Formats: sequence, C-alpha cells, structure tokens
Amino acid sequence: MTEQLIEANGVELCVETFGDPADAPILLVMGMGASMLWWDEGFCRLLADGGRFVIRYDHRDTGRSMAYEPGRPEYSSAELIGDVARILDGYGIGAGHVAGTSMGGAIAQLFALEFPRRVASLVLMSTSPAEPVDRELPGMTQDYERFLGDSEIDWTDPAAVVDYVTADSRALSGDRPFDEDAIRERATRDVERARNFASAQNHGLLADAEGGRERLHSIGAPTLVIHGTADPLFPVEHGQALAAEIPGARLITLEGAGHILDPADWETVVEAILEHTNAQRAP
Repeated sequence: MTEQLIEANGVELCVETFGDPADAPILLVMGMGASMLWWDEGFCRLLADGGRFVIRYDHRDTGRSMAYEPGRPEYSSAELIGDVARILDGYGIGAGHVAGTSMGGAIAQLFALEFPRRVASLVLMSTSPAEPVDRELPGMTQDYERFLGDSEIDWTDPAAVVDYVTADSRALSGDRPFDEDAIRERATRDVERARNFASAQNHGLLADAEGGRERLHSIGAPTLVIHGTADPLFPVEHGQALAAEIPGARLITLEGAGHILDPADWETVVEAILEHTNAQRAP
C-alpha cells in the first residue's frame, strides 16, 4: 500500500493500491468533491484479501492530485471520465472492474458507454442514472435539503471545513449509528493532505459531459447496483431505476443505509462485489 503520482498529458493523479497486481483489478471511483480517503482503507483491504487488486485515487482537485484555482476548473466532466482510462493505463490494465459511488457512479456509467472494452464489470453504489430515464425520480429528502440550505462554510478555514464535512456525513448517514470520532478524524486527514481543499468545490461547477452516447440500456458490462433504503441524497428509487435501465443488472438494497458506505455494511457489500467480479474476471 503506497501512494504514487501517475502523470499523463500533464495531469497528475494520486493513486494508492492494495493487494497483488496479479489479481483481478478493481478501480474505485469516489464521489463529488471527495478524495480517495472516503474509500476506507479497511474496506479496500477486505476486497484485496478476497483476491482483488484494488486501486483508489484522488480526483482532480482533491487530495494530492492536481489542484486548480477555486472557482476556475481547467477541465471538463469528460476529462474526469477520461481519468479512469489514465489510471488503468498507468498500471497497464486493458480492462478492469470499475466501482463508483455517487458522482463516481455516474463517471463509471459514462466510462462504460465510452470505453466499453475497458470495463470487465460495473459496481454502482449510492448513485443515479447518468443518462435520462423514462420515469420521474424523487429529489433529495426535505431534511437534507434543509441542511444544505442552512449551511454556510468558509472553505479556506480548516476547522470550519472539518466541522462541516462531519455534519454533512451525519446528515447522509441514514439510519446507521454515526461514528463522529472516526468521520472527524478522516475529514481532518482529508483537509491536511489536500493541495487546496477549497478546490474540491470545482466539481460542482462542471457541466454534464456531452457527446453522442447511447442510453444506459446499451451498457453491456455486467452490472451490480447497491443502494441504501435511507439515502437522503439519491432516494432508493434512483438505484431501482438504474438497475431497471441496464440490461441484466442486479440490485442489492441495504435496509436503513444512507448515502455513505458504513462499516456495518462492509461485509455484505464486499461479499457481493467479490461474487460479482469473480463471475466476470478481467482479462
């Protein structure tokens, strides 16, 4: 387990791996404004112990990856999708399993549409269809919308940022017990290791990726959808719609789980991912 920088076309991305490079690779794609730390090390080790070569990375503007001036991202959503290919290329991986959560799940869907031969399988967690679907989906819960509306944060104040990230994580935790000490410690590490933590807000300024992609029903990669029934950001109907849209997708719901993967669900989720990726071994 060592961090390293992968550079491609002038872009630096910080990457960390777990397990044996000879094992089937699984690339973990985190959500908006979140570094790879939010793929918990313990979760990554469980996957690696199950015979997977686990790769997690910092998006641009998070962690130790390249950071841009806050408010002025010099990249597009399409380039965040392309970063998945850059990571695979950096390890000489032709096709790998790709697991994304929240915004990372949308990136994974669009990557599978644009680079279908590079995806051995998909795992989509706590996310929403990245392309239009023929059903109306509920918005975030009123409680979470109220939390966001009441929040004011100075992103240049480390202590205030840690307080906010901790409070946000609590609001996203669903019905699971909330371990404030663990989340606060992770948020503190996240702020301390970032090149410029305020730059993470650039993700919210990106326009949706455009270009002649087919709808989600054209995704051919075997797909596992995992969604909490108490997700306040993307209610469970989003996961249900995603599983219905992608041919052959399997849906697992986590009763009472929120938007953030909780340690109480690691065993269930790891078992499901290992079973899914074992049936679809990457070449």
